[in-house]
Amino acid sequence: KALRDLRRNKFSMVFQHFGLLPHRRVIDNVGYGLEIKGVGKAQRTARAREVIELVGLGGQERSYPHQLSGGMQQRVGLARALAGDPDVLFFDEPFSALDPLIRRDMQNEVIRLHKEVGKTMVFITHDLAEALKLGDRILIMRDGKMVQLGAGDELVGAPADDYVRDFVQDVSRAHVLTLRWIMREPRPDDELDGPELAPDVVIRDATRVVLAAEKPVKVVEDGRLLGVVGDEEILAIIAEQEGAAP
Repeated sequence: KALRDLRRNKFSMVFQHFGLLPHRRVIDNVGYGLEIKGVGKAQRTARAREVIELVGLGGQERSYPHQLSGGMQQRVGLARALAGDPDVLFFDEPFSALDPLIRRDMQNEVIRLHKEVGKTMVFITHDLAEALKLGDRILIMRDGKMVQLGAGDELVGAPADDYVRDFVQDVSRAHVLTLRWIMREPRPDDELDGPELAPDVVIRDATRVVLAAEKPVKVVEDGRLLGVVGDEEILAIIAEQEGAAP
């Protein structure tokens, strides 16, 4: 009973297969969990309308699932999960059945909702690119055991073992690593009046600035010089990526 109460009140799930009730309209699907909890019709309808708007489905309240696209059905599932105001949202490979364009849109929707509602979100996926896009922290597992937990740049920049190294080998390091990973100590002959960038700027986003600068770019945080990045550091990453390409 305690586990059931925890599941109903603290956690919500978004599944790969939408699990919508075909005979119920969108608004009734979204409010279904609240109905199970015994929430009155007026209150659950008001809450359902609120989260339907939140996920961008305003105007579809009276539609049936078969009248919606796959992406719209997944938004209904997302609204249903949000309706109960859970502490944690679990996503079980929710977008793997969607076409690439809709999948990208739904990934962006999750990022937006995370910023807007501030919920803890646990996202299960076999797609490393998806994990790197969505995750603040990523857990790589093997045979049901934890292998490495960290931010995306930590997994790519400092893999814990050969398994993780193989797992991330096709990732473009310039798209994931930040300047913190390639900066160096200033040399005596470095001129330190060049541009400044923060250490968490992704290498890809810093490349144009660094290559256009006549002097090393200073990596600065809270007014403190952490290091510098010049052409050679950027070109080394590019050359490394070119060398890894098939």
